[in-house]
Amino acid sequence: MKLVVIGGGSSYTPELLEGVICHHRTLPITEVVLVDIEEGRRKLQINTEFSKRMVEKAGLAIAVQGTLDRRGALEGADFIITQIRVGGLDARSRDERIPLKYGMIGQETTGIGGCFKALRTIPVLLDICKDIEQICPRAWLINFTNPSGIVTEAVLKYTNVKCIGLCNCSINMQHDAAARLGVGTEQLDCRFIGLNHLSVMNHAYQDGKDRIEEILHVYNKESVVKNIEKNEEMDKVAQELGCMLSPYMQYFYLEKHMLEEEEAQAVGLEGTRAEQVKKVEKELFEKYSDPKLKEKPEALAKRGGARYSEAAINLIDSIYNDRKDVQIVDVLNRGLIPQMPYNSVIETNCVIGADGAEPLRDNDVPASVLGLMLQVKSYEMLTIEAAVSGDRSKAFLAFLNHPLVHDAVDAKAALAEMLQANREYLPKFFKE
Repeated sequence: MKLVVIGGGSSYTPELLEGVICHHRTLPITEVVLVDIEEGRRKLQINTEFSKRMVEKAGLAIAVQGTLDRRGALEGADFIITQIRVGGLDARSRDERIPLKYGMIGQETTGIGGCFKALRTIPVLLDICKDIEQICPRAWLINFTNPSGIVTEAVLKYTNVKCIGLCNCSINMQHDAAARLGVGTEQLDCRFIGLNHLSVMNHAYQDGKDRIEEILHVYNKESVVKNIEKNEEMDKVAQELGCMLSPYMQYFYLEKHMLEEEEAQAVGLEGTRAEQVKKVEKELFEKYSDPKLKEKPEALAKRGGARYSEAAINLIDSIYNDRKDVQIVDVLNRGLIPQMPYNSVIETNCVIGADGAEPLRDNDVPASVLGLMLQVKSYEMLTIEAAVSGDRSKAFLAFLNHPLVHDAVDAKAALAEMLQANREYLPKFFKE
């Protein structure tokens, strides 16, 4: 079996290789090809050599190769994982800083920063999908590229590629719920519904009994993701709403606090999250370069990708072995949430098998969060239309439909500045 990782120069790659190694008894991957672009050459080379050492230590016959030739890498691929960042961390830093000038949240996947990450990313992913359609049309694409739900929806709307979107938030929320009850994750049947980075756990069954209320009344100071420090008010908000919340929902329910926190970091020594990640990645790649290092370093936990490999490789394993187990992924709605468009993407529990992901049909969005999700879905759909067309009016409408945008004048000014700052990555918006 051949696995191709597009974005192989990512600091997450060793996490992924660890998953491949741990699943070798059930998932006979014999070839892993790491792909990147010229700007990522050095990191790609470091990851390739480190991955080879990890495989060698495990004593497995897995060939690891790094390449800049994407089309060549896709020849004979069975599974493809995309984990790219168009524009790199410099573009992310601009996504985080520019909105602050207009009194808005600047974040990688939420708000107008997330919009611009999607605008840069969708055209690149659609180009990758053209190659997949031509070279390996039977392969499965597992999309981990953020904003995962929006990118996955674009792929499913505009290509014929077999694609499932993935995020590690839900699996971390499952572990959080189990820890609050003092039980193993295998003892809980946790049900999720909503959108990527805007999903909720509204049921948690143990032996047929729903224990969600008990979970909500156990406080946990720890955030389920490293990149968002948890505010203690969120457990209280979750109790009122009646469901566990994605950590990214802090940006909506505690907007004032989160904005103040971002502004303080941006002007302080910490810097934006992108600038913090640059420091973490510098440390990580120094470690990856050590020829003596043959296993994933603990420092990778600072990066924020906890249980990424568990989620990604479990998904591939279940498709390959037709396991028919249940996992939380991003798939087409197809009427599960009747208030949302049929062909839009949602995040929910699905049965995973050889034919892909089939959503469970016994769940619905709690009324307490439905309005927010519908508004964000409108923003997501407009963002996709803008990315595909290069239509500035669509991008402006996407801004106006986002719950974190409150003023049209500021939105128009922020859009103009962010378009100019991202000019080299948005050719469709700058046609002669």
